[in-house]
Amino acid sequence: MKASLQKKLATLSERLEELNRLLSSETATGDMENYRKLSREHADITPVVEHYRAYLKIAADIADAEGMLGDAEMKSFAEDEIRTGKEKMAASELELQTLLLPKDPNDERNIFLEIRAGTGGDESAIFAGNLFRMYTRYAERQRWKVEVVSASESELGGYREIIAKIDGAGAYSKLKFESGGHRVQRVPETETQGRIHTSACTVAVMPEVDEVSDVTINPAEIRIDTYRASGAGGQHINKTDSAVRITHLPTGIVVECQDDRSQHRNKAQAMAVLAARIKDAQVREQQSKEAATRKSLIGSGDRSERIRTYNFPQGRITDHRINLTLYKIDAIMEGELDELVGALSAEHQAELLALLGED
Repeated sequence: MKASLQKKLATLSERLEELNRLLSSETATGDMENYRKLSREHADITPVVEHYRAYLKIAADIADAEGMLGDAEMKSFAEDEIRTGKEKMAASELELQTLLLPKDPNDERNIFLEIRAGTGGDESAIFAGNLFRMYTRYAERQRWKVEVVSASESELGGYREIIAKIDGAGAYSKLKFESGGHRVQRVPETETQGRIHTSACTVAVMPEVDEVSDVTINPAEIRIDTYRASGAGGQHINKTDSAVRITHLPTGIVVECQDDRSQHRNKAQAMAVLAARIKDAQVREQQSKEAATRKSLIGSGDRSERIRTYNFPQGRITDHRINLTLYKIDAIMEGELDELVGALSAEHQAELLALLGED
């Protein structure tokens, strides 16, 4: 084990002992906010330190076995113990490195999901509707709540654009790698010659942000317009200027929301989406700078990148970032995304481990 890793683990072990003392003191229990903070840190550190102690026990067992090599009767047994111990130690060290990987602070946040039709006209809009249904089905499997913030429906079905908020534990951690270009190859329902068409949509997954702490929006830099909503919603929604359009002047970002009867709620939703988009743009700019020195295979922040192809005639889905092809398109379109999500997360973890090894 590298000396830097050993030092980090030893420091965490000492910190855990300190947290145990702090949590049992009257001072900690008297300050509930501080107590909760210390408890969260304790919960984060404990699995790492427990694994480190198990690693040290394996090292001690190997040392004991090495001490028996001089005994002719015990030599064969000792060699077996050493070989098995070294295998365990290698696996344990890899697990420790994984436990020490930096955590994405946004992983537990709710998300805004945006799907926009691209090339392909009506077929692209229909595919956008298919993708939204896929993510909705997945959210249902996770017991997450899905709320449509804004939708622009296509005449033949689907959406030219749809924005939804997804509330649920770990929503961003599961879906953050879905951002990018999604391409579909199939015979559209409107195609009379039976020819396969290629269409595309873009997906953006953005963590919900705390407007106060994460993004500063100067009221002087936004323009708010209200107008009469159109589309579904009954008579009331069309009789009042409840729809809201917010323009962020420095970036040109425009957000519209008209799905609620309340102008106040539409404004609040639009501001939340605007804050998420501004933060997302800042993060992608930073990722682009980092990519100049090291190209990240996953999560590069490039929305124009084609990340996945859905080939219906062949029943396959291919994720181009990790060269993964699955012949289960029907199940995936019904929201069975666990295999895809798991593979992308595993590849990202492998990238982080590779970076850790370079330190």
